[in-house]
Amino acid sequence: MSFVTELLISASLIISGIFGFVGSYGLVKLKDTVQRLHAPTKATTLGVGGTLIASMIWFYAEHGYFSVHELLITLFLFLTAPITANFIAKSYMVRHMRPDDLPDTEGDHGWSIYDDPPERTPDA
Repeated sequence: MSFVTELLISASLIISGIFGFVGSYGLVKLKDTVQRLHAPTKATTLGVGGTLIASMIWFYAEHGYFSVHELLITLFLFLTAPITANFIAKSYMVRHMRPDDLPDTEGDHGWSIYDDPPERTPDA
């Protein structure tokens, strides 16, 4: 394996470790649930992504082909992390916020987490 390949793999692992550490630290140190959402969904996702990139580079350098496993894991991770964060945010809103606390949606429908959208009066 060439020096450049080893350097790319090492840099990718170091960067992913930094993102993973920052995401874990943020998860522990941030106070509110909504603040804690950003730590695991953003930083830790990038940390795992860096590790997967390092693995793809290593497989290509060692065996001469890209491994599809890492691409599938990356796709799964980037699809599920925002959806999970959305569900956590909506459950937080239902448990801790009243409909009056939320801004107006400026549309025909209210917030999706509440059953009854507020009645709208037509502007005169």
